[in-house]
Amino acid sequence: MTNWPLLKIGHLEVNLIQGGMGVGISGERLASEVAENGGAGIIASVGLGLLKGYFDDEYAASKKRGDFNGLSGKERRDLQNKIYADTNSAALADEIRMAKRKTNGVLGVNIMHALTDYPSLVKTAVQENVDLIICGAGIARDLPNYLDGKNILLVPIVSSARVAKIIVKSWTQLKHSPDAVVVEGPKAGGHLGYSAEQLEDSDFVSYGLERIISDVIKEVGPDISVIAAGGIYTGKDIYNILKHGAAGVQMATRFVTTEECDAHPEFKQAYLNSSEEDIVIIKSPVGMPGRAIRNNFLETVMTKKIPFKCDYDCLKSCNPFNSPYCIADALISAQKGNMEKGFVFAGTNAYRAEKIVSVKDVFDSLEAEYSNAS
Repeated sequence: MTNWPLLKIGHLEVNLIQGGMGVGISGERLASEVAENGGAGIIASVGLGLLKGYFDDEYAASKKRGDFNGLSGKERRDLQNKIYADTNSAALADEIRMAKRKTNGVLGVNIMHALTDYPSLVKTAVQENVDLIICGAGIARDLPNYLDGKNILLVPIVSSARVAKIIVKSWTQLKHSPDAVVVEGPKAGGHLGYSAEQLEDSDFVSYGLERIISDVIKEVGPDISVIAAGGIYTGKDIYNILKHGAAGVQMATRFVTTEECDAHPEFKQAYLNSSEEDIVIIKSPVGMPGRAIRNNFLETVMTKKIPFKCDYDCLKSCNPFNSPYCIADALISAQKGNMEKGFVFAGTNAYRAEKIVSVKDVFDSLEAEYSNAS
């Protein structure tokens, strides 16, 4: 175990939570290795059926069987969406099972509420008896309804005390309290729960997490662990945020440049090649700002629409007719190492990565950095 205080979430104790990173960046390899080192290893659930080829195989098989024959446009779309949801759930179940074969440590799943197949992914995670479900990208007021009596811990991701209040109130009506709350600050990678104006405010980006942590702690009370995320990169960062009252941390960016991370080597190389100036805020097709590493693909889609055919509705907020590109295709391409057709989400500290190391090396470094800070 590490030399900082353990994070207590319900009946579990871990040294930290590894943040969920999709599509397929934090899969069974990374999650199981983090769990083996005392952390909560988190599998990102988004788009796994697409990434692993399950969707294409079943879609082709369905067409061959004639399942689409005679269907109206809406019926055809509904069937495509069902195939999408079913294959994503099947791929998630396989990913969880593979991780469980490698570790007896704590394993969880990150599920975005903004996904159209959110219900089926939650049901799959519950059926596979994960230790915890972390849910962000929206307000999952109904999440406790899916537990089916199982003792699976539920941890919402929030960006403000206001959102934390809404979730606590909603879940209280369902006779369930959050087992912990992750506060994702403005330095995080990927889609962000902040306005473009907030992200242009250097003072807010620099100190926003500490302020929001304090507000959320006051809102949820002492019985719910408040976990800090976004910009936590070193043991010194862990030491400093714990002093601000956080019960523990969630870290994602630092685990990308590990041997066990599920992404292609070219994806990891994008981190190693980046400079601080390359970490930029983009306007995502899903209608939210996001933080990513600038590359040729992102430069192109700023001025040019990339035509695509949408065979499924993956995100509630995405309108494929207005989107300049398909974000699912872009993220899957990047995961597979094709940076000409995709891009890399990253936190503000991505440029600090210098080499590919093991997950154990990361934990060893964090311990040394924490000791030096304290």
